[in-house]
Amino acid sequence: MADDRLDVPAGLWNRCNSCSHMVYEKEVADALYVCPECGHHRRIDARTRILQLVDTDSFEEHSKDLRSTDPLKFTDRMPYKDRLDRERKKTGETEAVIVGTAYIRGRRVSLAVMNPHFIMASMGAVVGEKITRAIEKAVEEDVPLVIVTASGGARMQEGMVSLVQMAKTSTALAALDEAGGLYIVVSTDPTTAGVAASFASLGDVIISEPEAMIGFAGPRVIANTINAELPEGFQTAEFMQEHGFVDRIVPRDKLRSEIARIIDYCGK
Repeated sequence: MADDRLDVPAGLWNRCNSCSHMVYEKEVADALYVCPECGHHRRIDARTRILQLVDTDSFEEHSKDLRSTDPLKFTDRMPYKDRLDRERKKTGETEAVIVGTAYIRGRRVSLAVMNPHFIMASMGAVVGEKITRAIEKAVEEDVPLVIVTASGGARMQEGMVSLVQMAKTSTALAALDEAGGLYIVVSTDPTTAGVAASFASLGDVIISEPEAMIGFAGPRVIANTINAELPEGFQTAEFMQEHGFVDRIVPRDKLRSEIARIIDYCGK
């Protein structure tokens, strides 16, 4: 899998993981981490996404101090507690999602942005709680909800505690719907498994970045399970739009304008 971490100093030339062209990192950064040669949208961390998406200095974070515990005392290649400590030191974040309120082109929203660099934005109890609080904030303030998804799915180290977050977030979204709220999903690469099967699929409007992977199980798992060749482009955003799951595919530099347009169109 391509490594799209943002730890390469700007000013260096590097090979694009998608088209293999040598690209100047400063140009890539200036293009919102989109390859100027092929248009490949790199994975970006949540703080970078927020800076790109919201009006300058308008983001007010909440629920920042929530931290995952280790309810199962789980160990795989390392104890879960040690894995969490490592991820916090690596990313500077406490968890795999950042939530708060902000303005996008002057429209106030409740915002949640998932961070694919923190255990692949897997959904544990704290991610589920923070997403739920963002939903409740949208109801409380009567503002649109925008969630930027990017996740490998449920966090296996928390077992059933992780899986119940699917129901928890979906129930909160039902309350938002009953209150007449607007929910916009921005699906980015990858949006998969338990996240795709819960709050990422329940938007009033679902938009996606180009070529993002969206689906439940991975294509190799599906192909091996059903012993069949999958269609070309299976589980890409373009495939999902063709089959009615994604409403619009929007390049990163157009996301702000598109979200504002949807909010205005829906009268929120």
